[in-house]
Amino acid sequence: MELRLDSRGLHQAIDDAARFFQNQRLVACCGDRFTLTCLCLTEPIRRSVVGAATTEDEGFDLVLRARPSLLICTEDLESGYGMNLLKRVKAELPGCQLLIVLVRETQAVVKEAMEAYADAVIFKSSLGSGNGDFIQALQTLSQGGVYFPEDIRRLGASQDPKQDLPPLIEELTERELEVVAGVARGLTNNAIGSCLGISVETVKTHVVNAKGKLGASDRTQMAVMALIYGLIDPSN
Repeated sequence: MELRLDSRGLHQAIDDAARFFQNQRLVACCGDRFTLTCLCLTEPIRRSVVGAATTEDEGFDLVLRARPSLLICTEDLESGYGMNLLKRVKAELPGCQLLIVLVRETQAVVKEAMEAYADAVIFKSSLGSGNGDFIQALQTLSQGGVYFPEDIRRLGASQDPKQDLPPLIEELTERELEVVAGVARGLTNNAIGSCLGISVETVKTHVVNAKGKLGASDRTQMAVMALIYGLIDPSN
């Protein structure tokens, strides 16, 4: 793949990234030292970096000390595992947004990432492909949304919901499922309301009700649980 450094799309991506990172506190954790160094030295990103590490324990210690607003990590680390880091950070600092980059494009790995409640999941192969996954993920996170592109949703969704899943507190209504599907696609409450022809306040009410029925504490958990239970179509 040739990366077209003079392309208009790349320059737009740089501008978009600069706006996003302007008000972020970032911890990055990657097993590849070259990737980690390049990420942290990239002009739109470097001023927001408050810590960088190559292992799970180092990354977690940095999160505890720096209290970042965003963690970007990869599944592969020099020691430890990216999914375990996500779980530890989510438990200790639930307000920190989590973006993970996956090398392996398998259903098992995607489900691990989603069940660790990553707020954004992307494949390494999507970077520089023109699909804009990384920038789209940042833009969605900036609006308080979750970012699971369709290929991620398809792999993360249960084709045959697990028999050992606990029963739902209460079945979701058709409208609640439509709202949850919108959240899983990364849509804001305003966008969901426009698509469904309902008010933003009504969307918020459906989100609250759906979270309660799924036993979810936030929008990310709500979207993940709906996919795991096979309640929504990952292609919509």
